[in-house]
Amino acid sequence: MNELFRAIPATDLCLDALMTADPDLEEAPRALLRELATRFWDARREDIRAGRCREAAQLNLEAQLPALLAHIRVGLRPRLRPVLNATGVVVHTNLGRSVLAEEARQAVAVAADGYCNLELNLRTGGRGSRYELVEELICRLSGAEAALVVNNNAAAVLLMLDGFCKDGEVIVSRGELVEIGGSFRIPEVMEKSGAHLREVGATNRTHLRDYAAAINENTRALLRVHTSNYRIVGFQSSVPLPELAALAHERGLPLFEDLGSGSFMDFSPYGLPNEPTVPSVLAGGADLVTFSGDKVLGGPQAGIIAGRKGLVDRLKSNPLTRALRCDKLCLAALEATLRLYLAPDKARERIPTLRRICLRPEDLARRARALAARLRKALGGDCAVSVRPDVSRVGGGAFPQYDLPTSLVCLKPARISATALKNALLATDPPLLGRLEDDHFCLDPRTLENKEYPLLLRALRMALQAAESNHNRQGI
Repeated sequence: MNELFRAIPATDLCLDALMTADPDLEEAPRALLRELATRFWDARREDIRAGRCREAAQLNLEAQLPALLAHIRVGLRPRLRPVLNATGVVVHTNLGRSVLAEEARQAVAVAADGYCNLELNLRTGGRGSRYELVEELICRLSGAEAALVVNNNAAAVLLMLDGFCKDGEVIVSRGELVEIGGSFRIPEVMEKSGAHLREVGATNRTHLRDYAAAINENTRALLRVHTSNYRIVGFQSSVPLPELAALAHERGLPLFEDLGSGSFMDFSPYGLPNEPTVPSVLAGGADLVTFSGDKVLGGPQAGIIAGRKGLVDRLKSNPLTRALRCDKLCLAALEATLRLYLAPDKARERIPTLRRICLRPEDLARRARALAARLRKALGGDCAVSVRPDVSRVGGGAFPQYDLPTSLVCLKPARISATALKNALLATDPPLLGRLEDDHFCLDPRTLENKEYPLLLRALRMALQAAESNHNRQGI
């Protein structure tokens, strides 16, 4: 065993060999290369101790260089990496939610490239407000008197309740106390604001009289939480927005609505239900509405508060606002996204989230057949390729239980399982995510672009080769 340990080459010799094999590594930090090389040989030492390596020739630098080089390249990759999304989930939380429009990406690049007027008033040369950069656009699109942007919708709710309900009560229907992604619950977010929740009604039915009976001297606001990520069906009822707004205003209280995955667009012409939009909520009587920028709106992560000017102005002066504010890159992307909404047809075409939600089933079927033909030619006998109808999802907590018709390209590997292929695709560059359906690995063209097809084909070839090699080594 000692002889095997002595056969491991010196780190400096490894680094010199790596530079010769790949001159681009000269740009990498030397200390990081040394650390990665040390990890690689530490793994070989474990092989020696476990008896997996028994010959000194196996530890020769020439023999190990390809594996060492691959290990180094993997270690140098950024942790945040591009991923091919073939799941058909348009707003995929695990994959970064909405893909930005080209205009938004360009705006981010410009803002990142140099200085900008983030808080400079170009009319006076004095201090400006970052909140004014997108406020006019939000008001124009929503009908609000004023608006404010923070870093996400949970922050928007937190700020709103901290500003108006701290140490008082906020009344909300029991059926609207939702849990959002990552096990965060709306009641917990609300309580962090210092507001005391007063639940009314039952899980499935809440009436106007329930709200009316709960109002007391400690009540600061009524709150509606749109159940965008689940549905209560059957014997259920809720209070229409105009009726609840009338009650709140009659009692001298504001009505707030947490719309969650808010939008400026009506998707009902594309087969989805007529969900409330931001303009319809404000027109229905809500005094403030909060919603996300990175869900069906199709922009960057942000929480938007829109509504009455007097209320929004109070939030702008809240010290918590500074802790929750957005940076220049977010505001640049949001402004560019909102500008596209000024021409609805252009927004539907240019914003990837909207375009993918609105794709017609016949267009997806045509794209699936074309992709299947390319895969049959590229993969040959390694995979059986078929096409069948199925459904996609909007994702991001929007339109639960509502399907988008699509066509899947289904792969059945010849020598490995679909699960093995799925796992191998997580290690390709870029990784490819699809879905398992009936022992097939399936690709949904809804969330793929034509320009990604060469990368997809390469990833599949790499994964099939890697998975089959692993299969053969294990002797399964």
